[in-house]
Amino acid sequence: MSFRSTFDRMIAAREKQARRYVNGALLNMDDDTLARIGVTRSELRKMGPSNYPM
Repeated sequence: MSFRSTFDRMIAAREKQARRYVNGALLNMDDDTLARIGVTRSELRKMGPSNYPM
């Protein structure tokens, strides 16, 4: 495996981790706020929420 493909996989994994963290944070918001930003609670759950400690 080349350095470039290893680096690309690492970046993809970190992006997935960041999305899951953000989804977990968004799930703590109320439904009205989620509607204002254009997402639903069920969409966030499908994307795999996770609460990572800071």
